[in-house]
Amino acid sequence: MTVNITLIVLMAALFAAGIYLLLERSLTRVLLGLILVGNGANILILAMSGGGGKSPLYVTGTAAEDYTDSLPQALILTAIVITFAVTAFMLGIIYRSWVLGREDDVQDDPEDRRVADQDSYDYEDDADIAADTSEFPGDDDEGLAGGHDDAGRTAGAGGAR
Repeated sequence: MTVNITLIVLMAALFAAGIYLLLERSLTRVLLGLILVGNGANILILAMSGGGGKSPLYVTGTAAEDYTDSLPQALILTAIVITFAVTAFMLGIIYRSWVLGREDDVQDDPEDRRVADQDSYDYEDDADIAADTSEFPGDDDEGLAGGHDDAGRTAGAGGAR
């Protein structure tokens, strides 16, 4: 089995251009990036599916390795349908964004900017000595205050232990 180098170069170019467009702020460019990545995935499946063979219809006397595997064709068809569905969804998002804001770019949310500008030090999680974070007020580790001893008796109920 030999792989056509032209398909590999085309697949790499589609993946590279698609990923570059996915990193843009414009929703239209993100849509084009998704389409390019989907087409690159289809070419990847096609290139890795192997060479052509006989039709996958049963003919008496034909060896099994002479037939063409129909699974890659089914995977490509499924990938085309999924890419079409994602494209339709993104077109709906782009249209809604254009109707509401008359712009195609995704803007930073003020809350996202505030969180991004915060110090990454978390006082509760990053403290040297963990603070007592018990949910029960007055919970002491002084034995069995309000708990049970080894024999199953309730502490503090009925006198001395």
